[in-house]
Amino acid sequence: MRVVIADDEVLLREGLERLLTEAGLEVVGKVGTAADLRRKVETARPDVVIVDIRMPPTHTDEGLVAAHDIRQRHPEVGVLVLSHYMDSGYAVRLLEDHAGGAGYLLKERVSDVAVLTDALRRLCDGECVVDPTIVARLVRRAARTQVDELTGRERDVLALFLSPKTVETHVRNIFAKFGLDESPDDHRRVLAVLAFLRA
Repeated sequence: MRVVIADDEVLLREGLERLLTEAGLEVVGKVGTAADLRRKVETARPDVVIVDIRMPPTHTDEGLVAAHDIRQRHPEVGVLVLSHYMDSGYAVRLLEDHAGGAGYLLKERVSDVAVLTDALRRLCDGECVVDPTIVARLVRRAARTQVDELTGRERDVLALFLSPKTVETHVRNIFAKFGLDESPDDHRRVLAVLAFLRA
């Protein structure tokens, strides 16, 4: 597997190169800017790139923008964003248009090189790799948004503290707010309770 590493920290680039080479991967380029990354992908034709989000010159989201560009121009190249920053918004931006072959891991949570090489191989196979911490944050945010729509009374209904007739009235309201239309394949009460528990 051919890899390009893009990070503005020299020690991190050098360290990653050594670890990946020892693990049997071929590092075909190391760059410190997003512009250099784009050029290196054109010339080296890697299987996958590792890129930080914040890179020169502004240290905002240059790496993320480059990752998006690479996936657009070279869909066969996997992109792993490896960052210090746990921002679920960045993950959503990356994965919205490129669900396969793209990933986002937190640097401090990559405990050994096997985790990293496994993620790179999965990206080359067209899978999506997202740090579990970010996934948990996205799930909590989505569930919280739905539960926040409920009144206090409707939350009581989910906990089953009311009379059956009152419960049925509120249950209909809950289903409507959660967008749980009647379906023979789904048990709407279970789905509503699961959404409540996730929040």
